[in-house]
Order: sequence, then C-alpha cells, then structure tokens
Amino acid sequence: MVSAGDFRNGLTIEVEGNVFQVIEFQHVKPGKGAAFVRTKLKNIKSGGVVERTFRPTEKCPQAHIDRAEMQYLYSDDMFHFMNTETYDQIDMTADQVGDALKFVKENDMVQMLSHNGEVFAIEPPNFVELEITETEPGFKVRQVQLYRFHCSLRQVTESVSTHVLASI
Repeated sequence: MVSAGDFRNGLTIEVEGNVFQVIEFQHVKPGKGAAFVRTKLKNIKSGGVVERTFRPTEKCPQAHIDRAEMQYLYSDDMFHFMNTETYDQIDMTADQVGDALKFVKENDMVQMLSHNGEVFAIEPPNFVELEITETEPGFKVRQVQLYRFHCSLRQVTESVSTHVLASI
C-alpha cells in the first residue's frame, strides 16, 4: 500500500479495480481547509486519462507491472510472440497490438507489459534499422529550402527529411 502523499510520476496503483499510472501529481495546501493531492491518472489498459484528488493519508495498493522480453515471430490473422527463455508462445489480435509493431520486423525483440498475467501493452525497441525500398521526388515544406520525401519502408510509408536520405 502506498499513501497519496508518496505518489511519484510513473507509479502504478490500483483504484476501484482499475490499474492507473500517475502521470502528474501536485500537493495542494489551500489557505483554508485540509491539504489534498491532485493527480492525473492514466488507465493502463484503456489509455484514458482521469483527474482525481486524494487525501494525503489515503492509501492505494501498488500495482506490479511485469515486463517480459519476447520475440515477435510472425503475423497472419493473429500476431505471434515467443518467450526466448521458456519458449512459451502468446497470440494477440490486431486490436490488442495496435500500432506498436509498425516498425518492428519479424524476429525482433519487444517488451510485453502485463498485470496479473494479462498483457496490456507492447513496447517496441527504441531503435530499428529499416531499408528504404522506394522514394518519390521531394516537395518543399518551407521557404528555408527544407524538402520532405515520402519513403516506403517495408509496408509503411513515412515522410522523412533530406538529411535522412543524405546519410544513406
């Protein structure tokens, strides 16, 4: 149990059966009345943000988030992942994965975040190397001679700056 007076950014707590992460907190001591803690909480499973106030002595159970490194195997109608230590496999739907695997290639490692055995998020690697397969002629963005190019990276089309193409 953690008291509201000990809240810190990034702390995960359970409130009314839901798991929340503290995004922002502020201890408020009004001139008249009791002190309170004003917080912004992000629901980890749905992604919604709510604002809530707590008394500093109010206690909430701390939620433990498990991180497991897994290998992204392949996708058909489901996305398939494997734990490289135990060789357990997990299948997830496209709704569960979302855009998390937009730049992840097959056999890349990802972090699976779970609470009580239920996976709620996937963290892709911070850096990936992708091959540019196609580019179109650039277009001018501003008067400062900044050009942008539409590049195809596997199945993804992104807009990139000239310096990205020049470094290749």
